[in-house]
Amino acid sequence: MKVWKRNAVVAAIVLFVCAAVYLNWSYQKDGDTADVGKTLGQATLVGGQSSDPLVSTTPAASPDATASPAPEAQQKSGYFASARLNREQARDSALSLLQEAASGENADEAMKEELGLAIQTLADFTVSEAQIENLVTAKGYADCVAFIGDDSISVVVAAAEGELGEADIAKITEIVTGETGYPASQIKIIPTQE
Repeated sequence: MKVWKRNAVVAAIVLFVCAAVYLNWSYQKDGDTADVGKTLGQATLVGGQSSDPLVSTTPAASPDATASPAPEAQQKSGYFASARLNREQARDSALSLLQEAASGENADEAMKEELGLAIQTLADFTVSEAQIENLVTAKGYADCVAFIGDDSISVVVAAAEGELGEADIAKITEIVTGETGYPASQIKIIPTQE
């Protein structure tokens, strides 16, 4: 019983670590061309506008400081950005725990192999999530975030009216099953308003 629990905990941690590694890689890849020298979390104000309530603009910084942020800026700082950030942080934490366990003095070869497999699983999940998100947005949806677990996948999709039609659900399901091999019964598609 203890071995089963230990293996389940290790598998969960590995899953989180792999996802964190992939997200970190995907964010680094996206920022390589446009944000050279920029630190993650560092904001850049264009025209003195920001959708972040913690960042205030002063009239000296921008003559148009009273203008409201663009709808795209508000959308990107909302649920989807927050969900991706939370997912990345959880996986980073899980990855560091797995790496610590693998490098520990008490780790035997069997445990190191299990931890390595768990890390690889997390990486695979992270890659699949990013591919699903990219393909769903390529189909014309405003934004999307995917969460892959051991036995299910949840995909949150921005829907203009808060609902998705049968054709929309079929498109998204086809993308997810094609990328992961999970059957449609294990896929949850959740529409949300932008």
